[in-house]
Amino acid sequence: MTGGGFVANGPASGFNGKITVPVVITCIVAASSGLIFGYDIGISGGVTTMAPFLIKFFPEVFRKATKVKTNMYCQFDSQLLTAFTSSLYIAGLASSLVASRLTAAVGRKNIMVIGGCTFLAGAAINGGAANIAMLLLGRILLGFGVGFTNQATPVYLSEVAPPKWRGAFSTGFQFFIGVGVVAANCINFGMAKHSWGWRFSLGLAVVPAAIMTIGALFISDTPSSLVERGKVEQARQSLTKVRGINSNVDAELADLLKFNEMAKDAKKEPFLTILERQYRPHLVMSIAIPFFQQLTGINIIAFYAPVIFQSVGFGSDSALIAAIVLGLVNLGSILVSTGMVDRHGRRFLFIIGGIQMFICQVAVTIVLAVTTGISGTKQISKGHGVLLLVLMCIYAAGFGWSWGPLSWLVPSEIFPMKIRSTGQSITVGVNFATTFVLSQTFLTMLCHFKFGTFLFYAGWIALMTVFIVLFLPETKGIPLDSMHEVWQRHWYWGRFVRGSGR
Repeated sequence: MTGGGFVANGPASGFNGKITVPVVITCIVAASSGLIFGYDIGISGGVTTMAPFLIKFFPEVFRKATKVKTNMYCQFDSQLLTAFTSSLYIAGLASSLVASRLTAAVGRKNIMVIGGCTFLAGAAINGGAANIAMLLLGRILLGFGVGFTNQATPVYLSEVAPPKWRGAFSTGFQFFIGVGVVAANCINFGMAKHSWGWRFSLGLAVVPAAIMTIGALFISDTPSSLVERGKVEQARQSLTKVRGINSNVDAELADLLKFNEMAKDAKKEPFLTILERQYRPHLVMSIAIPFFQQLTGINIIAFYAPVIFQSVGFGSDSALIAAIVLGLVNLGSILVSTGMVDRHGRRFLFIIGGIQMFICQVAVTIVLAVTTGISGTKQISKGHGVLLLVLMCIYAAGFGWSWGPLSWLVPSEIFPMKIRSTGQSITVGVNFATTFVLSQTFLTMLCHFKFGTFLFYAGWIALMTVFIVLFLPETKGIPLDSMHEVWQRHWYWGRFVRGSGR
């Protein structure tokens, strides 16, 4: 949940936009960085329902969950338990701000490698945790790793992919997040009955971390990043590799050099540059899109899917299976987005997905209100439980082909090169800050607001859909160095960027 003056893709007339084998392989390897984020999202919720884990670290939560007459919405309400999940996002927020300057200084590829190594260390500590302090330390290291990779990967994909297919290639990051979520849920299901299962689930995060780190070592950095760091010959080689060995990359490289010179005046203080009036729409989108993405409630549902399903009457095994089903639906819908985003555009998917999610959240609220009662003490029937799962699946599908991948794609493609790393760091920082607040408060909200919690998210989904209708222009197929023209033509943003150029 991720440049308006992109140069590696060429000017408005377009450079070689062919899909080559090297560009496909490079983008797949880079997008695999999403595995670590997805694995963490999926693993957290399942582990927090495992009895051995709760008994060792959160015994009060375990005692509350085993009480026969407890309010089903309040079984897992614990600030310490939510700190286990949300501590990662405070660390991710801090690292994303540092990553802005590091990404510009050492390149997109190297930041992905650093992020993978940090995540791997955190996974090892979590798997061997003997107390709460070790558990939280591991989570913080995981957060640093995710912060670095989420900063670098979406920008990397936008800078390497051909303009015509930029949307499809960029959704790869969200696809791998979905793969990570499903894999984690399956592992949780298999390990739930073992006393050491939680250690296996948490520790196995070293596998996706190793996969993406080793893969990142073998890909070249983006041409934009190489030119930005004065490595012109390496940039030429990188362009030749991704565009095809028979391509003439001289014109594209010339544009890279030209716009890099134009951007130099902003490199000293990019955080001040992004506050300039001409970049007002870019700044607003870098804040609003990740903020709204989290207020769809999807990550909260992904984190706590097993907890939610167990809270409303599913058994432990059934809750984990339901979480797997939810993850598979989301994964399939991301593939739908991959095929549609460059054909029907970003706005269409944002709007349709928003309407779909709104309807489902309202329906979930009604089902819970009718079946569990105002007090939340009535047990939900099996039939209503299945209906609840179906509604959440439709909701997850709506997110998967709209706000999921697009919230990483759009911010990565709207910024000019001079503030691209800064803009992406703001996007990631807002994403993590919002996720932290929501994950830290969700179980308390669920306890006090009960079914009204889902109505809360429905209201935000309605607001964000209206925001897209009014303020987001269509960016499909636009070369990144021509993106400023989109804002100039917009009914509202034109007053800020008209005549400002790049």
